[in-house]
Amino acid sequence: MRKFSLMMKPEISPAKFAPLSKPFQPDADARKLEGVVFDVDGTLCEPQMYMFAEMRAALGISKGTDILDHVYSLHTAEEQHHAMELIRGIERTAMALQVAQPGLVRLMEYLDERGIRKGICTRNFDAPVNSLLSKFLAGSIFGPIVTRDFRPPKPDPAGILHIARSWGLLRESTGEAGVPLSDEEQRRAQNAGPSAADDLVPTQRGDAVADASGLIMVGDSIDDITAGRRAGAKTVLLVNDVNRDLANHENTDLVISRLDDLIEVLENGQL
Repeated sequence: MRKFSLMMKPEISPAKFAPLSKPFQPDADARKLEGVVFDVDGTLCEPQMYMFAEMRAALGISKGTDILDHVYSLHTAEEQHHAMELIRGIERTAMALQVAQPGLVRLMEYLDERGIRKGICTRNFDAPVNSLLSKFLAGSIFGPIVTRDFRPPKPDPAGILHIARSWGLLRESTGEAGVPLSDEEQRRAQNAGPSAADDLVPTQRGDAVADASGLIMVGDSIDDITAGRRAGAKTVLLVNDVNRDLANHENTDLVISRLDDLIEVLENGQL
């Protein structure tokens, strides 16, 4: 039996997910798993961390500067387009070297057998995502696939909430901010630019808003677990030698070392 680390964190929703090993029955203590959202680089494929150094070198920015924030801060559309093409060129080269994460195919086959929906929320552009899916997961359905063109990107929760809404997962707002109401609200956030990540969308009490509390976000970065937590999803960290400091982060609900470690968790309803 492979080892995984279950770390109890403050609950986003009061109930755990019901075990997938038996038919779902409504229970106050166990809710239905509505779907799983995955990051791409470092999650579905092994990390290609060298890309980020190459991107920053190409853009002339320091390690502490967020790459996408820098691109969107450039003054003209031409400058932004040029910078984005520099990034894409590095990603196009790297995608030929993608290596599937251990346990990738087994986990996806399990989710497909159980009828669990799968989505993607990534800061990559679409070519590396499509390349990975065609090479390793042909025939396995993912959707929606939220890529770099969707704004604001992670760590904003908007991409995960968009997936929840697309799957018809809604609840009544209590008047809080940070839960996109509709495609129109999403366009408003996108048009607001990079700062939209910190400008949460207000709602009115009783509005139908996206509900991600029945979802799991699986990723390998602080952006992944922050976006998942802010969206209201449970978060799973795929740990590696670089991100081990996130294992004890307040936004991390579960730590796994292989993707297919998640199978045992879902079978037994341990998350």
